[in-house]
Amino acid sequence: MLALARKYRPRNFKTVAVQSHVSTTLKGAIARGRVAHGYLLCGPRGVGKTTLARVLAMALNCEDKQPDGEPCGRCASCERIWMGSASLDVVEIDAASNRGVDDARELRERAMYAPSGDDRYKVYIVDEAHMLTREAWNALLKILEEPPPRVVFVFATTEPQKIAQAAAPVLSRLQRFDFRRMSPRDIRERLAAVLAEEGVQADDDALGMIARAADGSMRDGLSLTDQVLSLGAGTVTAVAVREALGLVAEDEYLAILDLVADRRAGDVFPTVSRLAEQGIDLGQFVTGFGEMLRAYLALSLGSASVEVSESARAGLEQRKGRLSPGDLLRMLNGLAELEPKFRKSTQQQLLLEALLVRFALLDRTIDLEEVLREAGGAGGGAGGAPARRPAGGPERAPSRGPEGYRAAPPAEAASPIRRVAEPTPVTPADRPQRADARPEPSRSATPALATEVVADRAPRAGSGPRPVSTMDINSVVERWDDITAAVRRERPLVAAVLEHSMPTAVTATGVLTIQTDAGDEGSVPAKDLLAALIPHIAGLTRVGFAGQAAASKPATRMTAESVKSDTLAALRKKSPIIAAAIDALDLDLL
Repeated sequence: MLALARKYRPRNFKTVAVQSHVSTTLKGAIARGRVAHGYLLCGPRGVGKTTLARVLAMALNCEDKQPDGEPCGRCASCERIWMGSASLDVVEIDAASNRGVDDARELRERAMYAPSGDDRYKVYIVDEAHMLTREAWNALLKILEEPPPRVVFVFATTEPQKIAQAAAPVLSRLQRFDFRRMSPRDIRERLAAVLAEEGVQADDDALGMIARAADGSMRDGLSLTDQVLSLGAGTVTAVAVREALGLVAEDEYLAILDLVADRRAGDVFPTVSRLAEQGIDLGQFVTGFGEMLRAYLALSLGSASVEVSESARAGLEQRKGRLSPGDLLRMLNGLAELEPKFRKSTQQQLLLEALLVRFALLDRTIDLEEVLREAGGAGGGAGGAPARRPAGGPERAPSRGPEGYRAAPPAEAASPIRRVAEPTPVTPADRPQRADARPEPSRSATPALATEVVADRAPRAGSGPRPVSTMDINSVVERWDDITAAVRRERPLVAAVLEHSMPTAVTATGVLTIQTDAGDEGSVPAKDLLAALIPHIAGLTRVGFAGQAAASKPATRMTAESVKSDTLAALRKKSPIIAAAIDALDLDLL
């Protein structure tokens, strides 16, 4: 009794599944008499490369060939070629065992003999062609370029890149056809047709499991079906498929997802130990778990095309929302990083346990946006209100650690970020700079500080913006442009000084120090500045100047570092949250 993979091998071009772009071209070439002397068939294993090579040989030598180029599949010549039996005109060679230069020379000498009939072709089918050595390809190069009449070479390979590396000139002398990988749906439909021909009933879930296990190979799918049928159950069911192929039940994957979603890291070890005691191949488990994660992610993102059984789909639908798409994506990345070393490791159970524990601890990652919002609330407004997002900036997704799996720091670890938002004196090296700020004075310059003026702390009613509610330099700098615009409506002369000034420090007692151009501090007295600023800065009691002499301005040259520094200063001025993040996390500008 023939195996299903041999019994249902296609006998003509129209029955070749999926590869219609190749079969139609070859059939048209035969019908129009435009057969090439060399073909290169490339593609994954089990997708029909050798089958189409045999069908091509059958069509070229068929005794009852159809006008459209289809072979009859029933004559003596077609039967011998289809079965792989000895034929005078069709020679099939395995290059894995005949790969040397001597084998290539023998093939070249045999190709010089004419076919057995005037209307026949000599066809040489070389399987696993990428195994030929460079010397063997060099020996075949001349005959591939100028072959004898009615001689056709067909090379089949799963790794065409090796041929390109070993014998690149050969590729220009052959017609190349790339075969498509079989989708699970194509394999499932073909298996259903084969089992219907065999008179065997099969469940849809069972056929789907076989199709996914076949991994894109129709030959593997038929072989696995043979393996399931050998149980003798009479009906192909999901239980029979799992028992025959040793597959992991989908309920096990769903249980692992529940374990991860519930953050039960301690339950990972008994679960993996139980799977190992059942004799489950852990490599196969990792592959199946990756497929389940992919299906979960697709459903979470609203996709409808998910290749899982109906029961697994229902289970994933019930769990939708328990794990975010971001977490699922990080889990898939973790599986992809593990796979290369997992196959070669002698400690597969340990690696799998460590991976699942990392998945279960995903909730320990730090949400940077939340931390910065908390820091901004501590220093930006009364009552700890969240700081506003910088205008024009995009919404940011929750940030994660470098690998996405970092334990939460203890409470004291967050204290440096909170301290950033507290009122602190700002040194000239650290304070925010305006875009048109003057350079810092040299050591020889002597800044002149005007007399500090004391005034009533009660704010004056006016039409300006809401007063700054905290004596924090970050808050004052953030609102400085708004304050200047409000003062301009009432005191244009004072506003002219403010436009060329920048607040540099605020003390807890309400003393505001302003950096201004040389000479500007004399044009408007400090008491006028204080009277104009009190309605807009709550708690202000004094104003002082920190002027600089014009002679102290050093000649500077614009460099990449200065542009970068000015941009950072502008970002600091724009948002206290960004300033806090730069100081706390030591951020740099790219």
